[in-house]
Amino acid sequence: MSSRKSFSRLTWFRKQRKAVVSANDKKMPNGILEEQEQQRVMLLSRSPSGPKKYFPIPVAHLEEEIRVRSADDCKRFREEFNSLPSGHIQGTFELANKEENREKNRYPNILPNDHSRVILSQVDGTPCSDYINASYIDGYKEKNKFIAAQGPKQETVNDFWRMIWEQKSATIVMLTNVKERKEEKCYQYWPDQGCWTYGNIRVCVEDCVVLVDYTIRKFCIQSQLPDGCKAPRLVSQLHFTSWPDFGVPFTPIGMLKFLKKVKALNPAHAGPIVVHCSAGVGRTGTFIVIDAMMDMMHAEQKVDVFEFVSRIRNQRPQMVQTDMQYTFIYQALLEYYLYGDTELDVSSLEKHLQTLHGTTSHFDKIGLEDEFRKLTNVRIMKENMRTGNLPANMKKARVIQIIPYDFNRVILSMKRGQEYTDYINASFIDGYRQKDYFIATQGPLAHTVEDFWRMVWEWKCHTVVMLTEVQEREQDKCYQYWPTEGSVTHGDITIEIKSDTLSEAISIRDFLVTFNQPLARQEEQTRVVRQFHFHGWPEIGIPAEGKGMIDLIAAVQKQQQQTGNHPITVHCRWLYITT
Repeated sequence: MSSRKSFSRLTWFRKQRKAVVSANDKKMPNGILEEQEQQRVMLLSRSPSGPKKYFPIPVAHLEEEIRVRSADDCKRFREEFNSLPSGHIQGTFELANKEENREKNRYPNILPNDHSRVILSQVDGTPCSDYINASYIDGYKEKNKFIAAQGPKQETVNDFWRMIWEQKSATIVMLTNVKERKEEKCYQYWPDQGCWTYGNIRVCVEDCVVLVDYTIRKFCIQSQLPDGCKAPRLVSQLHFTSWPDFGVPFTPIGMLKFLKKVKALNPAHAGPIVVHCSAGVGRTGTFIVIDAMMDMMHAEQKVDVFEFVSRIRNQRPQMVQTDMQYTFIYQALLEYYLYGDTELDVSSLEKHLQTLHGTTSHFDKIGLEDEFRKLTNVRIMKENMRTGNLPANMKKARVIQIIPYDFNRVILSMKRGQEYTDYINASFIDGYRQKDYFIATQGPLAHTVEDFWRMVWEWKCHTVVMLTEVQEREQDKCYQYWPTEGSVTHGDITIEIKSDTLSEAISIRDFLVTFNQPLARQEEQTRVVRQFHFHGWPEIGIPAEGKGMIDLIAAVQKQQQQTGNHPITVHCRWLYITT
């Protein structure tokens, strides 16, 4: 148990050295590097020492094995990755290299093997119309469970939908955005609304649900050919939108939830799940390997990432394209092993809560304590708090240990000639459906109140939630950052109180906020900001019941609907407790 406390599932997510680093490299906010994608996808060289055997890892040893591989800046992960066969030696690519098919390939060096390529029906009078850049890929035990495909080009979108129809696929997994870094990665092969016909396949949008990490679209598709099956089919597209333009996701939690949803939505007797990114090898391979290794984990209580990646590279070369993606697979598997599936259906919540209030086998601890203990094992990554640890910024913190990570801190505009004025002790936090939906911050200090209002103004906040009192037991808890009557000015911002009403345990105050510097003509000069001040949280302990908090959330949600879903600023005294 002590090893879990000392080892973080995010240990290796610091600056990692790529196998190939060039002048085209770009740096992400969290320090991870990824080469800028070229017209040709870079193929990494193999280890000159020849193939090396890596053995399956029992899940009980997974954490320790990852610790060893993560040492010396992930040296052993890179060695393991570079020992993988590329997959080019084992196959031929005659069909993909035919003159008629070359324009159908998004990248000239990412091609499907002849023996595993998806073969379309031949269109009369059109040579090579049976070709698409897509390959059958096995799952853990299921043959051809997946089709790994490149992101459709405008000239191949008809073939893509023909493949979906002919293969009887009911699920599409999309792991890229249409554009990344202002470059097209995938042609938008679906209509935003209504219906569109692609070749002989009519595609109609039935539903679209946007969540924080992914979007689910449902299409009704139907063949327009005069002969053959005419019955419409339902196809679900699950579009993972949280893969960053550079590197890999900072944490695998969103990907694991996404994968669970893919498994849940795919019908039992449907055709292969179609998985694509841009080239159809990097993110696509990463997704498929995580899926297969989770199945292996359940069946055999072990994982064999090296062997499985080697095997699917015989079906499509270069599956899992970078050492960072390879490392991310292990991170996802460790996350899944340590924490499992933590998502609950609402219908099972009461039963789960009863279980948590019972004791567990872990030293007779209450289940709730045992579940919370897992959170305490997540290491605080002090190396990613450089900005907050600068001496000038430490003075702005109520508690010097509670400062934001660099990758999601709220950045203010820099005041001309004044260093460090872009900093405030505040972090963006995702909501359920929207990224950066909340700004979590500490209660303002007397010397940070101007920064607080600058943040509210610059990030277009219309809603502030306050979860502390200004004073309790004659002790100051939070600087009163608003006027009791009239107006007050902090820097360039004037705050005028317009109303103050008390509704049960909530004070609702409306402020007219004015920016006193000239702005561009189209920008607003004033804004109404509503503060919800919750009085139902006692100084010690927690509220006796949840009704007051539920009422507060309902009122905030109504306000957000009326003002445009801009970030909600939430603060208590310290930032990390009631917030």
